[in-house]
Amino acid sequence: MSMRTQASTLTASPVVGKSQIAVWCDLFKARLTSLVLITTAVGFYVGTSGTLELGRLANTLLGTALLAAGAAALNQLFERELDARMHRTQDRPLPSGRLRPETVLLVGGVAALSGIAWLALAVNWITSAIGAATLLSYLFVYTPLKRVTSLNTLVGAVPGALPPLMGWTAAHGSITVEGWSLFAILVSWQLPHFLAIAWMYREDYARAGFAMVAVSDPDGSRTSSRAFWHTLGLLPVSLFPFALRLAGPWYLAGGLFIASAVQFRREVCHARARRLFYVSILYLPLLLGLMVLDKLR
Repeated sequence: MSMRTQASTLTASPVVGKSQIAVWCDLFKARLTSLVLITTAVGFYVGTSGTLELGRLANTLLGTALLAAGAAALNQLFERELDARMHRTQDRPLPSGRLRPETVLLVGGVAALSGIAWLALAVNWITSAIGAATLLSYLFVYTPLKRVTSLNTLVGAVPGALPPLMGWTAAHGSITVEGWSLFAILVSWQLPHFLAIAWMYREDYARAGFAMVAVSDPDGSRTSSRAFWHTLGLLPVSLFPFALRLAGPWYLAGGLFIASAVQFRREVCHARARRLFYVSILYLPLLLGLMVLDKLR
């Protein structure tokens, strides 16, 4: 059965078994959107001088949530046929037939544009402009590059790292070196995180035609080596907030991520990649939590 025929069949025959809430959560990538909101909130908090403006924070999070949800929906619209090929994504709302492409286009487009407009009207134009850049780079640069070059991982880290900078500009009103330091941390963190995922699901990515480094790396030596060096590079980058006096000495406690990357490099296997993935998930909240708890200003 051709891919087009398969996708058409899936769309024409809705699969039951999920609540509508679960379907929309899948479409909006609720867990990823939640992470976006957490990093945005941290950027807002560390970028605040004086009293925390809860109303502005709420508007920032609302606009960012709409933008992130819309971007997630539109990304799934663009990749619906590729998602149908992969085991880990074939149950998403579009390839499973639970939602129609026209519905996703309308809802995703309205949500994304509403988020950009809300940020411009209720927060400031700088934050809105960064949000627009995030949307455009995610949908029209990173998404198509996934089928062209393994550098897509590096490119995709850029839109994924802009939310904390959005939080910073929402509170601070301008882009500064401190805001860029938050962006740098998220870029550096995403690379080993994504490389672990790429190794874990390399067969799925190959099936969909994605140009991930893990797909053309049979023994995993290049994937694990890149994960190691990117994790090593994260350590000095993660000290930027301390050097810029955004956080005090307790912030230096975050530094154990590299151990899992070393283990993955020494023994390339699914279990080590999965451990690196889970440690990366634990590491980022720890890093951001220490930054918030130990904030100097």
